[in-house]
Amino acid sequence: MKKSKSAITILRWIIGVFLFLTALGAGMNVSGLMLIVAGILCLPIPALREWISRITKGRATRKVKIISVLLLFFFALLLSPSTSSSSVPVDANSASVSSSLAIPASSEASENALAEPVASSTPNETPPENSELQVHYIDVGQADAIFLSCDGHNMMIDGGNVADSSLVYSYLNKLGVSQLDYVIATHAHEDHVGGLAAILKRCDVGTIYSPVTSYSTKAFSNFNKYVEAQGKTITVPTPGTTFQLGSAQVEIVGPITIDSSDPNNTSIVCRVSHGNNHFLFSGDAEREEEQAILAAGYDLSANVYKVGHHGSDTSSSYPFLREIMPSIAVVSVGKDNSYGHPDDNTLSRLKDAGATVYRTDLQGDIIITSNGTNVDVATEKSGEIQSSYQNDVSQATGNNVGGGGNANAVPPAAVSPETGDGYIGNLNSRKLHRPSCSKLPKESNRVYFATRDEAINSGYDPCKICHP
Repeated sequence: MKKSKSAITILRWIIGVFLFLTALGAGMNVSGLMLIVAGILCLPIPALREWISRITKGRATRKVKIISVLLLFFFALLLSPSTSSSSVPVDANSASVSSSLAIPASSEASENALAEPVASSTPNETPPENSELQVHYIDVGQADAIFLSCDGHNMMIDGGNVADSSLVYSYLNKLGVSQLDYVIATHAHEDHVGGLAAILKRCDVGTIYSPVTSYSTKAFSNFNKYVEAQGKTITVPTPGTTFQLGSAQVEIVGPITIDSSDPNNTSIVCRVSHGNNHFLFSGDAEREEEQAILAAGYDLSANVYKVGHHGSDTSSSYPFLREIMPSIAVVSVGKDNSYGHPDDNTLSRLKDAGATVYRTDLQGDIIITSNGTNVDVATEKSGEIQSSYQNDVSQATGNNVGGGGNANAVPPAAVSPETGDGYIGNLNSRKLHRPSCSKLPKESNRVYFATRDEAINSGYDPCKICHP
């Protein structure tokens, strides 16, 4: 009998110590505290036995302790953070745009839980040898939807309009994406937040960023509804916030202040660094927000720039572009949109900055891949690309007077505002104008045509102001 009691005492000490050690591993949270209490109840301490006996009035002391320990242990397991994780399945043959759309695989990302924001002290650290950052600028017309993937970790910046929900979800589904570490709604307008509700409904999501937590539209209400359905809350980031996306670092640089009168100027602006390559995403930020970010002194240099506000003239100011100095600019814009985006002035500024411009209305889905040193661009369509000034003439399909001695060039004298003879094309925007139009491009950006048919056959669209 004494041997049996001794064995039970030893067993209780072992269980108690085991629960204490498990509590240490769980950390100082509700789960850990439950395990500590369960461990104390297991210990064969006379004073504890007397205290429980007084509470239960001497009835079933042992049973109470056993039941209490089992319940505490069970609920501690229920409340403990899940340590299991699943990798994002990748099927390189399922991409509908091109073979380069497959999410880059990494030997370090076979088992990845949703990431938490973590500051990095080495933003320009060379990424692992096989690391790739892919940025997909999805063609959602007059809206923004951008998917990023690095080393098995995924992020979505905006989701297009509500009408784009199926398109965006299908795009992610074909890539095998079922989880997103981060979702950024740059601002509350429908053409950015509208399609995110469908993504939140179908994908497991980690951290969700937005500059505001409420906005009086159905699109934002639906977005909020599925944020709550995920058991999450919206995080309003502060400038300077950094976190890791695989081996890439994301830094929030705006908005500096929230101007509730203009949602565009509440846009979250972020810079993603992958080795020596940097990507800047500016939502619909306009000149006022650009100036505030410049005044704050953040590093904005980036070789790839997502052009602000779909190429509106109110964004991508010269001071902002001087800090970025992009070699590649991407405009997410709808074909023949009613806003006239991208604006000729914006395209001219991008040209002056030396950027090669890609547009979703011309190239469709645009995928840019970084290996930390170089970037490669793949496009769904082979639409004409606006290069920097030195390359404009060689890429134009029209006849550019003074652009290198084209034998079929139409002399400027044959294009007359007084008589209305001839037509003038814009090399950047591919718009065709009458010589009397108020929206004529600069001389260096003009191409001349003798007839309208010649211009249309060369791929130029009639201006909606002068209707040539």
